[in-house]
Amino acid sequence: MDLRQAHGSGLLSLTLLVCVIATLCLPSSGSGQTGKPDKTGSHSTRSLGGMTPSARALVEEATGIVCSEARMDPRSSVAIDDMQARPSLPVQSPEARAGAVRAQRLLPLAKNLVIEALKQLVIDYGFQNSRGLEVKVAQGIERVQAVRSVRPDVESRDNASVFLSRPHTITFGTIFLAGLRSDEGMISVLAHELMHIADGDHDSLRLLVSAVGTKANSLTGMDIRGQRSEELTCDLIGAMAVRAYISDTPGYESITRRLSRSIEHNCVDVDEGDEDHLSPRNTIRALLSLNPVLVHELINDREEP
Repeated sequence: MDLRQAHGSGLLSLTLLVCVIATLCLPSSGSGQTGKPDKTGSHSTRSLGGMTPSARALVEEATGIVCSEARMDPRSSVAIDDMQARPSLPVQSPEARAGAVRAQRLLPLAKNLVIEALKQLVIDYGFQNSRGLEVKVAQGIERVQAVRSVRPDVESRDNASVFLSRPHTITFGTIFLAGLRSDEGMISVLAHELMHIADGDHDSLRLLVSAVGTKANSLTGMDIRGQRSEELTCDLIGAMAVRAYISDTPGYESITRRLSRSIEHNCVDVDEGDEDHLSPRNTIRALLSLNPVLVHELINDREEP
């Protein structure tokens, strides 16, 4: 019953009035919204969860830094909504060809980074003694190691995907290939797709994926379950892979700039999600909420021990 509509329903009985007053006096457990979440999936329908106000403030500060870098960095990744608005790009266009060459060059490295990130995630979430998951992780690693190629595709436009009937290939839309203009940006997306391959067509890593989603849910108050958990876990693996890559390949660019490239394609103006994905900007927030070390590195522009 929507109490805002009760005024037009006539006089309330004394009993009903007491019930209404009692209901109003109960402590609120959420944001006041009821029913199904926003159709775009871009807004939380719950309270802000288990993060302290100071931790939430740091996440917002780091998010702002990432999107500021996206505007200033000449090699930043193009935002997803910008990619979506662009016309299709032929496979033989110089930008798509350069992106395809970069993706194929980085694929072997990305595979190794994903394997190490996946092993670390198992430890981080306390599953290192789970025999059943250990076997499934080993099988997932075998699937990752079997990936051999990147296939450019005009029709895929601004997407990357894996068809588990063709598990040795990652399909990249040509717009996406052109829009990922740094090694860090490309590694993050390659790692995302490789994590899908590790999970396989039977959701073999469901236990780990669910744990990531549950933690993100409790920290942020966002609705992160099912496919959203898998997508967020893939993004988390991507960010972990890029962080390890940066640590292994020091250079003249700032740590903040290089780290930002792993997630800045989510710095959109049109912030919409769907049932399977958080909105892009909420993806950044969820990732940073899960990884406070990354937050501090972005803010302080240096690697944490």
